[in-house]
Amino acid sequence: MSAHDRPTASELIESVREWLERDVLPAVDGRLSFHTRVAMNSLDIVRRELDTQDAVESVHADVLNQLHVDSDQELSQRIRAGEFDSNLLGLLDDLAPVIENKVRVSNPKYFQ
Repeated sequence: MSAHDRPTASELIESVREWLERDVLPAVDGRLSFHTRVAMNSLDIVRRELDTQDAVESVHADVLNQLHVDSDQELSQRIRAGEFDSNLLGLLDDLAPVIENKVRVSNPKYFQ
């Protein structure tokens, strides 16, 4: 639920993306066409982030808790210190949901 009225942030992002695809992209070529596609992709990523933010943050927090760390920074430090070297495959399994969420936001086509 949002404290703001409609359109939602996600709906606004989608409307700008549709405008770029429908009106701008057909009217440009070359470098500007490439940059328009980059902008459209960026808007898609932001929309997916907004749409999944609560669930992704919950999964991320659960994984950090499962690994007994308070932050990504602490996890990184412990990995660099070799604290997980005896069970790297287990660490990868534990981190899989976080990695999958990142890929689903950045480019869900990898899961098709």
